[in-house]
Amino acid sequence: MSKETVILDGKKVSDDIKAKLAVKVRELKQQGVTPCLATILVGDDPASATYVRMKGNACERLGIISKKVVLETSTTTEELIAAIQALNEDPNVHGILLQHPVPHHIDERAAFDAIDIKKDVDGVTTLGFSQNAFDFADYPSCTPAAIIAIMDYYSLPIEGKHAVVVGRSPILGKPVSMMLLNRNATVTICHSRTKNLGEIVSQADIVVAAVGKPNFIQGDWIKPGAVVLDAGYNKGNIGDCDYEACAKAASAITPVPAGVGPVTIATLLKHTVESAERTVQV
Repeated sequence: MSKETVILDGKKVSDDIKAKLAVKVRELKQQGVTPCLATILVGDDPASATYVRMKGNACERLGIISKKVVLETSTTTEELIAAIQALNEDPNVHGILLQHPVPHHIDERAAFDAIDIKKDVDGVTTLGFSQNAFDFADYPSCTPAAIIAIMDYYSLPIEGKHAVVVGRSPILGKPVSMMLLNRNATVTICHSRTKNLGEIVSQADIVVAAVGKPNFIQGDWIKPGAVVLDAGYNKGNIGDCDYEACAKAASAITPVPAGVGPVTIATLLKHTVESAERTVQV
């Protein structure tokens, strides 16, 4: 790794976001409102349970209420949607997070789209995706928003840059592509089946790795001086990039862990607090 490579410290960015949120939470409580994030966990997947617990702990440290809804693996799509509707109608709940993936027999898209857009703090609804594409979403998907937040925190330019996004999921690859495009980057969207992928990545000023495959992005694909944002998180705390190899060429890179992940959680909390603030403004 060259001395010039900047390590994009997600914990530092996250701490900055949460320090500002702590002030807002105190102000809301003085007005009689305590921000509340409801998390729904369907089934007993250990990784999902860990993620929900981490998000709950992050809420509690900031004074945000964490309302946990745990449903059996056998829960039907209709039963899940009914649980979501109950949270939609609860005025004390400001944000709703459905932990995914859900069991295979559930229509995940129908469940996501049952979330009230005003409480879609994770940016998972079809409507939220559309608003994000048109650049007026209140709550864009959290990981894409975290990537942009990291770049802004470190004053990394986006406008006029060629960004290559490797991944096309509806809550990561696609929305981050739209967000970069809205910031006047030229965006190429690739995926694991793209031909000549290394050649395309090598043209990028900004590389976003969001493909869900460990060490997938190779160091010799990275153009010298490119910025690398690794949104992957695979077993063994491994990202989607070959970190050591990519860092040798990159001017700046996010580590895994302690890169995009902490900022994603901070963004979720930020959206929840902003949702609570809107109820006061109304």
